[in-house]
Amino acid sequence: MSNPAAPGQSDLAILLGSMRPMMAGQPYAFQSISQEAFARLTFVPLCAFRESEGVTVIATQEQAQDQGWPTDGGWACITLSVHSSLLAVGFLAAVAGALAREGISVNPVSAYYHDHLFVPWERRRQAMEVLESLSRSQGRETR
Repeated sequence: MSNPAAPGQSDLAILLGSMRPMMAGQPYAFQSISQEAFARLTFVPLCAFRESEGVTVIATQEQAQDQGWPTDGGWACITLSVHSSLLAVGFLAAVAGALAREGISVNPVSAYYHDHLFVPWERRRQAMEVLESLSRSQGRETR
């Protein structure tokens, strides 16, 4: 079935200038579980990705704790609200580079419409400041 939606933005300057980062209100956890354990989950995780070693699950920290999974401080999910093209070049590199310069770890997940960044929960506010600053500076450059 074809997707009638627009293909998304691919111009790097426009992507950076209009990314509008939005942070989810609760922490998330990453866990790798077996295919069998994944099939028995009693909730729908935010994201799941099958690897040869197991299924990586991204779930709320509360869901992870209910399963008895370690939560290692949690991860904030920041969604870059611009509809980015899956073919956009350099967008995540620029974003990850800006966060790296501040010593902030990032685990990106790209979906069809948006890119989602998981940063350590305790660094979430600083990450938002970095992203908002990057967007403002790029927005000024494209005017």
